Amino acid sequence: MPSFSVPTTYSGEGYKLVPLGPEVAKLDYAAYMGSINHIRSTMGGKWPHAGLTLDDQAKDMAGEKAQWDARKSFPYAVLSPDGSAEYGCFYIRPSGKQGYDAVATLWVTKDQAEHGFDRKLAADMKSWLATGWPFTKVAWPGLDMPRDEWNALPAKTPKK
Repeated sequence: MPSFSVPTTYSGEGYKLVPLGPEVAKLDYAAYMGSINHIRSTMGGKWPHAGLTLDDQAKDMAGEKAQWDARKSFPYAVLSPDGSAEYGCFYIRPSGKQGYDAVATLWVTKDQAEHGFDRKLAADMKSWLATGWPFTKVAWPGLDMPRDEWNALPAKTPKK
């Protein structure tokens, strides 16, 4: 993937993707803090939680941008067409599990999920990754397989 030109935008029907970073920090914070329980129930884990601050958000966004710049992962904010609201996030990361070269995850706000946007976004992103990215096999933990099944898969053997 070293020579692959990573897309910095994607436009879907009723939404757009932009790199997740400091430029969208306030929108991102508002989106996930307004849907804490929903995101935790769909993503698993302990993030987000009520104690997160805007300072925590700033550090997180700097880390996301650094990951992007280093080509280690590609997190996107899913925004309204005019960029005034965040509907969720979409992440593409390298896989640490055997048999997969990438892992894709996403979350949407509770109100967007109530309108079925999570299913639409997942379908669009699967198509985009299949046609616009150089991956052979992408894992979708929590969507195409239960998270516990994903977690139980063997890790990739480190290259020597």
